[in-house]
Amino acid sequence: MNEKDFEKAIESIVERDSRFAPAAYVFISGALTETARRLGRSGKSPVKRRHISGQELSEGAADFAEEQFGALAYSVLREWGVKTTRDIGDIVFNLIDVGIFSKTEDDSIADFDNVFDLRSRLLKK
Repeated sequence: MNEKDFEKAIESIVERDSRFAPAAYVFISGALTETARRLGRSGKSPVKRRHISGQELSEGAADFAEEQFGALAYSVLREWGVKTTRDIGDIVFNLIDVGIFSKTEDDSIADFDNVFDLRSRLLKK
């Protein structure tokens, strides 16, 4: 998907679900890419091997936020509407709904419920 189509898809998501800023979708997309790279599940890996679980993506998104925003990580995410791991899951499933991300039959929004306390994790320092 090219950048223009990605932007249009995010605009359509935000029109129907305004809980999260467009930047949150861009961030989660980047977090998924970085998490897959770190876990060795990017590129031409078989589909099953490339799959990232809700827990893995939640952890990866928290790590990515810390790297990108340092001590301000939680403040930035909160400003975008992301306060919990469930919010990460809601963003993921919105991206699935428009065809940007995909899922397996076993994936569920519940995979993102209470993975950890995002606020505590990012404010631990």
